Amino acid sequence: MKVLVLNCGSSSLKYQLINMETEEVLASGKYERIGEKEAFITHKVNGQKIEIQKPAYDHKEAIEFTLEQFTNPEYKVIDSLDEINAVGHRVVHGGEIFKESIVIDDKVIKEIESCSEFAPLHNPAAVLGMEACKKVMANVPMVAVFDTTFHQTMPKDKYIYPIPYEYYKKYGIRKYGFHGTSHMYVSQRLGEIENKSLEGTKIVTCHLGQGASICAVKDGKSMDTSMGLTPLGGLPMVTRSGDLDPSVVTFIMKKENIAPQEMEDMLNKKSGLASISKMAPDFRVIEDESNKGTEDAKIAIEQFNYAIASYIAKYAVAMKGIDYIIFTGGIGENQINIRKGICEKLEFMGVKLDLSENNMRGEEKVISTPDSKVKVYVIPTNEELMIAKETMRLVK
Repeated sequence: MKVLVLNCGSSSLKYQLINMETEEVLASGKYERIGEKEAFITHKVNGQKIEIQKPAYDHKEAIEFTLEQFTNPEYKVIDSLDEINAVGHRVVHGGEIFKESIVIDDKVIKEIESCSEFAPLHNPAAVLGMEACKKVMANVPMVAVFDTTFHQTMPKDKYIYPIPYEYYKKYGIRKYGFHGTSHMYVSQRLGEIENKSLEGTKIVTCHLGQGASICAVKDGKSMDTSMGLTPLGGLPMVTRSGDLDPSVVTFIMKKENIAPQEMEDMLNKKSGLASISKMAPDFRVIEDESNKGTEDAKIAIEQFNYAIASYIAKYAVAMKGIDYIIFTGGIGENQINIRKGICEKLEFMGVKLDLSENNMRGEEKVISTPDSKVKVYVIPTNEELMIAKETMRLVK
């Protein structure tokens, strides 16, 4: 079975074509600047990276041209588009409507659109991709896999906010959590590595990247997570503020006469570690300057590490202990000193890092010592494969 995984942005399209019998990525890439004459696709196949300038004025045109690359005689990976058995779409927000992944039909598309107020940049783009696929691949079944559904197992005391209850009832204001596909993948992968059922296990998964979130996974299910109503909540991230005293927001809005949308943009795009360090929004630059002793960068990195360690300790309380900590995501998989800084703060819990094992990037590996009371892993995430697995499960 071959599954096409699509992640649609408002002006972009990321894709992977996966052979599910071997879990091999046959081809992958990204279409950028959709809607512009300068649109281009970067197609990766057989170790090659092929960049093609090709105007695409909507997602339908982008998907059509992407599909042509799979059968291009110069580097084809399939003989016919009929070999694509299903399409899996990444959808950021499923609200309270979608408790799990679902086969897409017209009703599902309308319900995904209704969740757009929680993810105005992401959900409408996903719908564009679905509508485009309906036209281009009319008879191929499609599945929506949501970032939020893994967290639907959270108990109510973990997701309800201490605000007037009427706002939950009227508007669905609650903690939803994100990166669910990644948290699910790495926790399930740990079960495979350890060759054990996740029943009875207590895992904290740390998805650390441009966006970052922590998840308490008990018995293989999400029990609590750091992101909230939107991906803005929780940890301080590269450009996102993370959690704040709510009065900070209203105080600035009053003082600066800032409208809600402008304030939201500031918290999402002009805050976080980049604002503390006064540097470009590139985590590697900030960490490098921190290692050189630049004071503001040191403060930014310390705040990041402290927040992560604090959430891990919090989830030890929630689950009455921790058996495993998993680092994943671009930062979690590759930033050696970040993992070290976080684990050092958890030594009181019996976490012991093996410095030589930790001295690596992007490998699937245990990085704690044999006598560490908590086993610490690095497991590279594979959200596309998780989406493909969910798609195959539902289509079959």
